[in-house]
Amino acid sequence: MVVTSQCIGRRVTGLYVGASNVRRYFRKGITEIELQLDHLRIECGLAPNFWRDQPEIHDPRLCLWLESKHRNGNGHATIPMAMIPSGKNSFILGPADMSAQQAGDKSGDSNDN
Repeated sequence: MVVTSQCIGRRVTGLYVGASNVRRYFRKGITEIELQLDHLRIECGLAPNFWRDQPEIHDPRLCLWLESKHRNGNGHATIPMAMIPSGKNSFILGPADMSAQQAGDKSGDSNDN
């Protein structure tokens, strides 16, 4: 699914998931999800309004990670991101083109045994 960062000025405030993505990819009533951000795994709480009128994720660690991605981009513009389901209430967050790469390469990392 494609989600976008949310910004006020140059400050990233969260991740906009969207109502249709919430209905499709999130089990009703869960209170937190796990996100993999590069090599970092974090648990993010979901506010009660996530299920109603604010399908957004707000977490200080997520915002810092998103801001680091903005520094490499164009300042205050929102950034589309791919949020790939990776388990029960677990997602991998990365560049929007990552979803196409993952769809084409289900094997993951190479096997170095």
